[in-house]
Formats: sequence, C-alpha cells, structure tokens
Amino acid sequence: MSDKKLSADPPPITNFERSRALAERAHQLIPGGAHTYSKGDDQFPELAPRFLVKGKGCRVWDCDGNEYIDWGMGLRSVVLGYGYEPVLAAARAHLEDGSNFVRPHPIEVELAEVLVELIPCAQMVKFAKNGSDVTTAAVKLARAFTGRDLVVRCQEHPFFSVDDWFIGDTPCSAGVPQAIRDLTKRFSFNNPASLRQVFDQYPNQVAAVITEAAATEEPQPGFLQAVHQLCQEKGAVLILDEIITGFRWHLGGAQAYYGVTPDLATFGKAIGNGFSVSALVGRRDIMERGGIRHPHERVFLLSTTHGGETHALAAAKATIRALEQNDLVAHVWRAGRQLQDGINAIAAELGLAAFIECRGVPCSPYIVIKDREGQVSLPLRTLFLQETIRRGVLIPFIAPSAAHSPEEVSLSLDAMRPALKVVSSAIERGTTEGLLVGGPVKPVFRRFN
Repeated sequence: MSDKKLSADPPPITNFERSRALAERAHQLIPGGAHTYSKGDDQFPELAPRFLVKGKGCRVWDCDGNEYIDWGMGLRSVVLGYGYEPVLAAARAHLEDGSNFVRPHPIEVELAEVLVELIPCAQMVKFAKNGSDVTTAAVKLARAFTGRDLVVRCQEHPFFSVDDWFIGDTPCSAGVPQAIRDLTKRFSFNNPASLRQVFDQYPNQVAAVITEAAATEEPQPGFLQAVHQLCQEKGAVLILDEIITGFRWHLGGAQAYYGVTPDLATFGKAIGNGFSVSALVGRRDIMERGGIRHPHERVFLLSTTHGGETHALAAAKATIRALEQNDLVAHVWRAGRQLQDGINAIAAELGLAAFIECRGVPCSPYIVIKDREGQVSLPLRTLFLQETIRRGVLIPFIAPSAAHSPEEVSLSLDAMRPALKVVSSAIERGTTEGLLVGGPVKPVFRRFN
C-alpha cells in the first residue's frame, strides 16, 4: 500500500485517459470488453476506471494511477484483502514445485478433509475453478440420482450459472433451446407454499431445488428447514448455493449459520481469497455417483484439467486457516455493519432516509436508491457510483473484507457524504441531467443491449 491516504475531501478523480484507450482496444478483441459481465462498461458510470492494475489490502489502483478504497473486492472473492501474504506464500511454495500433474496431488485430499470437517453437509468434495462449474455439476448429479429432469430455482436470487439450465430462464436466453428452458421452474424465497405448488404441479418430476441461503433478504425462521423437508417428502435434492455466503457468513457456510443441512452445496469466491477455486460438497450417497466405486450408471460429473491446481488449493487452505485462526469472519461482519450504519446515518442526516438505505446482512449489505416516486433508480445509482469514484471510493457493491479497517470505513463514509448530497440534488430536481456524465448503468440480464 502506498503511504498516501485519502482525505475527506480529496481532489476529484477525473482522469481515465489510459483506461478509455485500453477499453476501446478491449472491445475490439473481447466480446463485452471483459471476461465477466459484472465487470463490463455497462455496469459502471462513464467516469469510472475501466482497468485495475494493482490491489493491496482493500485499496486498488487503476491504469491511470488513481487510487481507490475498494468495496467490490474481486466480485466478492477477496475476503482477506489483496496481496494477503500468508496466502501468497502458500501458493508460491506450490508453484515452485509445479502446479499441475498427470495424477492427483496430496493437497487435494488435505483441502477436502478441511471442508468435510467444517461444512455440515460435506461428506465428499469435488473441486473446480468457478461457481458455474459446481452449480451445474450439482444439478446434473441431482438429475442422475433422482432420475428426474426438472430443476426449481429461487426466482429472487440473481445468478446461479452461465449454463443453459439457468440462463435459459432469464431474459438472456438467446441460444438456449426451448426444450432446455422448459426444464427450469421457479419458486419464491421465504414462501414455502410457492415451492409446494411447483411440486404439486409437477409430481415426481422435480430433481432438484436450488437456492441461496440468503442474498438481499435473510431467510425467515424455519424457511430453509421447510424447503429441506419438502424436498425430502417429494424425493428431490436440495442444493444450497453458497458461492457468496460460504466463508463470509460463517466458516461452515450459511448452512451452519442458519442451521440447515442441504443435500448438496456449492462454494467459491471467498474460499481462495481471489484464487480460482470452487467446490461441490454433499452427501456421500449422492456425491459418489460421480465416482468410480459404485454399481450405478456412470455420471460424468466434473473433469477439469485445472481443478486440482496445487497453488490454488494451497491458497484456499491458507485462506480458511487465516479466517479460522484470526476470527476474521467476525471482522467482516463488524466492518460491514459499521459501513451500513454509517451510510444510513448520513442518509438520515441529509433527510434522505426515504430514498437511500443500506440494507441486508451486514457481512454482505447493499444500497438501495429510490426516486421521488419510490422506484429504484438506475440513473441515481449511477450518479452515486460516479460521485463516490470521484472521491476515491469504488463501491459497485459491498463486500466487506478483513482488510477494511475502521479508518477505511470512516474515509469511505467521508467520501459518501458529499456524494450523497449530489444524489440528493438529483432527487430534488427529479433528474440526473447536468449531474451525470454519460448514461445510466444497465441490468446484466436484459434481452437487448
């Protein structure tokens, strides 16, 4: 980290010359200009960095040399902080000996043992590189285990996979055959009756129910348990998507935090502190269908050349050890709660409590900005992002980390106060015209660009 500290009222960041030039080259070579849609230009204001080149702790630098306090933290994957030395040292040591071999490495067993020890539902483990790998593998496994085709997904949760079974049930369904789209059904979070209706409408046809334990809304008492019970009654497999919640809510995942044990669960993001690691875990009798020591029909579950990369698994093992030994999950909760409370206090101070609120679980909160009609406003959100970026804070969403100290929380709030004053002006005027440079951000899931 540099010795430079962000002041409460720093010179505004307005120079993105190199970023813009590089973005033009990127769009000529890369569809969308990035390899993750959440990183795309349509998700950020015009006055925003397009390329980041360095991170340390919870600070990042763009290719024009601008510095930011970062709350996005590698799309929520960096839970300890950028450049966390014990994790780097573990990965480095394995890179020196070679990172991939023609047979498994002992660390594959070692990390699997760690996960089985920590995660309530984990009896067997399969590693991959990203969340979509393992959620899709879980769906395939459930279909093979039950002999059924339908998958029911929670409609309020924004993303489960890039694969057809999920994307075909979104506005971005182009390229997905209708026959595949028809195999995915929906139910509503915190509404067990809506799930029972699906089971009743499609008797003996549902292979799996997939949901996050919590996203923007926490589960009501007994909801997750009711979903599990329904799955047991109807012979379906419950898949808990813990790609975001895992190792952020609790070391045992949100399933340990909320007291529910699913049949299968998927983990990613925070598990490797930014290294590419994901895991499918679950009941032995289901998971072993993806193995070679059973009499059933063979399930080609996951077969990834890079799923056993030693340096990434070593990074995951070191990440979990750091979280466990230093009680850093509690720090993540504290940092998120401090920021959440601070944002809401500023909104109240500025008379904006009816328009701006930081909601959600403190370890993964989110900001809602509404217009004068009480509607969530993308132009106002874009203006907020623009004005916080100008003041050295990058907050496309909020992923508190162990690196977010009280000082960084305070500096972030200092930057948000004047930014929210600009947003307040736009709310009062009923328009962002004259304040927002460029157009508003867009939803990721939309039919046309």
